[in-house]
Amino acid sequence: MSAHTALQEISALPALTAEQQHELLQLARTAIQHFLETGEVLVVETADPVLQTLAGVFVTLRTRDDVSAPKNTRLRGCIGHMEADWPLAQVVAAMAVKAATRDPRFPPVVPAELDHIAIEISVLSPLQPLEDVTKIELGRHGLFISKGRHRGLLLPQVPIMFGWTPEEFLENLCRKAGLPPNAWHEAQLWWFETAVFEEE
Repeated sequence: MSAHTALQEISALPALTAEQQHELLQLARTAIQHFLETGEVLVVETADPVLQTLAGVFVTLRTRDDVSAPKNTRLRGCIGHMEADWPLAQVVAAMAVKAATRDPRFPPVVPAELDHIAIEISVLSPLQPLEDVTKIELGRHGLFISKGRHRGLLLPQVPIMFGWTPEEFLENLCRKAGLPPNAWHEAQLWWFETAVFEEE
């Protein structure tokens, strides 16, 4: 697949206005707060057809305590859903709750923390097979790997936060999937792009 084809795929992303982005960020925060207070999943209703678009989404939580610190050191949770088979508003709410309560790397968020957490949403374009790793553009392309029962995904912003080279991006993708660092040579690879927005 050519880079030109990948560029065309970005058109499959919902064209979100600033107001819609704000609404999704607020929805994510409300969904977390509602779950922490009640233990129940928020019922999401929207008449906006864009927010009803089927899309894959990742929700990332970071602490606000020291905004001068690198983003990668402030991670508080990140969970997503790759397949574009769930309405955007619903998947944002669901992944926000999971990022806050089910990321195995962190203890669940407690209500007192919520004001000290910033929310970032990444809306994924459809995954496409990656045939030429030399076409990877750091900061633009996210990667997904699959080999046997091993699967792993890294968002486009991750290699930028850590200062990785493309080779290091691929190696760390393998580690994320529980594979040896050079396993990408023999695994199935996909790439995608994202629309990313976050709270101030």
